[in-house]
Amino acid sequence: MRRDTVVFTLAGIAFGFVVGYMGARWGDGPRATTSGAAPAAAASSAPEPRAPAALDPNEARALEALAERDPDDTSVRVELGNLYMDHDRWDEAVRWYREALELRPDLNDVRTDLGACLVHSGRPAEGLEEFEAVLEQDASHRNALYNKGIALTQLGRTQEAIAAWEEVLRLYPADPQLRGLQGQIDALRASSTGT
Repeated sequence: MRRDTVVFTLAGIAFGFVVGYMGARWGDGPRATTSGAAPAAAASSAPEPRAPAALDPNEARALEALAERDPDDTSVRVELGNLYMDHDRWDEAVRWYREALELRPDLNDVRTDLGACLVHSGRPAEGLEEFEAVLEQDASHRNALYNKGIALTQLGRTQEAIAAWEEVLRLYPADPQLRGLQGQIDALRASSTGT
């Protein structure tokens, strides 16, 4: 298989994961829609990216005013990060998640969301660092492990991505959110070996 074909295949798979990620987040952390996702059935059949709903500037200003009034309020910073993440405003979300984590570095779901925003903003190596930090605290953190695979795929570290996703499937074999992930693993493996 030609190198450019492998690169385009990996890019397509990564795009499918990103679209699936934003289409259906899952988790059980500080908010009901923390990072993670159902993988797309196949990169070629990934749904069209959705345009996020318009951000209400009054909501953002009100939350930012609360954050300014109380520099020790972790929850308002997480809420701001969530708000900006939900509207695909990755850099703004990164700022607020980082502020929250300065106050409470133990918030693994927030750190996972931070990593996802970094990946979406084109900084997969930084996102990977965040996922690794979560996994040092909780080796079975589903969302961090899943998103680690996305970051590794974007970094071209195919075998490590496959290992991360196989671990997710091993730990959560009956999770309906992971339907289709084995197919993505198989496609990624085939594209990396040229078969």
